[in-house]
Amino acid sequence: MNTETSLNEKESATPFISVIIPNYNGGKTIGKCLEAATASHYENFEVIVVDDCSKDNSVEIIKRFPCKLIQLPEHSGASKARNTGAENSKGEILFFIDSDCLLKKDTLSIAARTFKKHSNALIGGTYTPLPHDRNFFSIFQSIFINYSETKNKEPDYIATHAMLISAKLFKESGGFREDFLPILEDVEFSHRLKKKGIRLVMEPELVVEHIFNFSLLRSLKNAIRKSMYWTVYSIKNKDLLRDSGTASIELKVNTFSCFLLVVLLVLFITTDNTGFMLTALVVFAFNLFVNRHFIKAILNAAGVSFTIKALLYYTTLYPLAVGTGGTLGILKAIRK
Repeated sequence: MNTETSLNEKESATPFISVIIPNYNGGKTIGKCLEAATASHYENFEVIVVDDCSKDNSVEIIKRFPCKLIQLPEHSGASKARNTGAENSKGEILFFIDSDCLLKKDTLSIAARTFKKHSNALIGGTYTPLPHDRNFFSIFQSIFINYSETKNKEPDYIATHAMLISAKLFKESGGFREDFLPILEDVEFSHRLKKKGIRLVMEPELVVEHIFNFSLLRSLKNAIRKSMYWTVYSIKNKDLLRDSGTASIELKVNTFSCFLLVVLLVLFITTDNTGFMLTALVVFAFNLFVNRHFIKAILNAAGVSFTIKALLYYTTLYPLAVGTGGTLGILKAIRK
């Protein structure tokens, strides 16, 4: 076997991957992100960071690492940053992650292996069940996203915190819409490719470790913002009740149950009719039954004590935030 043949076989065995990372004021996390990316055990890859006109010390941090830095002249959004990264990439495979995501040492190897099986598909990974920062609200969010995104073999969308696609297919798709909502461009992109007959594949082993740094306030604000924009998009897309990743049937039942329980408890207090209390217990039990697989995922990832606290949060404050966001989304959609 000659040297040229050996080199070609090696390149085929390890396809070149372009890791594309949009960054906007990510100074608190981009250093850890790039440290993890450049420590990968995979050999044949490049890292491209597109800075979206950050006002913090992001660029200074990025320049410390062996990566390609592209600086946008004005703040243009994550879609523009990702599209620009793709346009300036050399890889056969594009792997989109976020500036607060940490590649595991074997993530790119798993990506290459998965791509060989599904080269003409849009491939997704997810967050590790346990995040980089181990506080309650961050752990809850990471388990919730990991469970929601991996529970269906054929996902409704692929998230850009771990999105794998051939450079050829991405170019043919036209990339991410730059005139879209401030978030959910990955959902719109996924749905657009599905309509063209492209398969969506979820690989649960393809994981990144996320840095949330969530407090109670940040967790609730995130729930309000995400559910607001998701409702706006879903109303336009006519799929408000679809079981779609983090916009899962479980979460929707949980949110509806929470508001129904509030009504039933108010009725019980004001009328002293035990029928309302019994109905409330039935509603709560039904909600736990619908969410039983999610509860099991929490238990497996974090244990009994955490699960009890997580259930308390998930069935009280969290659905109130989701419901608030959904209501704001409905009002926003009506105005449009």
